[in-house]
Amino acid sequence: MEDLKKPAVDLRSAEQIVDRFLHSNPGQNGRATPESLIPMLQAIQEAYGYLPSAVLEWMSTRTGIPTSRMYGVATFYAQFSLEPHGRHVVRCCRGTACHVRGGKKVISTVQGSLGLEEGETSDDMAFSFETVACLGACALAPVTVVDTTYYGKMTPRRAEQILDQLRKDAT
Repeated sequence: MEDLKKPAVDLRSAEQIVDRFLHSNPGQNGRATPESLIPMLQAIQEAYGYLPSAVLEWMSTRTGIPTSRMYGVATFYAQFSLEPHGRHVVRCCRGTACHVRGGKKVISTVQGSLGLEEGETSDDMAFSFETVACLGACALAPVTVVDTTYYGKMTPRRAEQILDQLRKDAT
């Protein structure tokens, strides 16, 4: 019986992506080359917003790359997600520079404002919240990234203002 909690995934995008990679860089017997795995996963994630398990299983059959290898890569690199994210992804740095400059208060404020713990997505799929070990912008500590925009020298008040503006923009 089909799992009713997971919506069916349309494989058309995955088929186009994989076929493009197989056509441009064919391996033995029409299978994928090992070096094509990460770029394929990046393209799949861009198309779907995450790496759906149904797509990874289909890709394994189509490319000859074991699903265990795909999951190994997807769980090793922080750029990949196996779960859907909200429309806005809020990432707060918990690295040393950010921590000593008040990052813990920013994290606490974001958690309280969104009502989310680390790694959670809101029920309405509006926000996902993550903390990361380092965002690579230590001179701007504490740093928060919303979607792809970096906000340096973050304060709890400024974090609230940014989240409030995102909520207003959504209405």
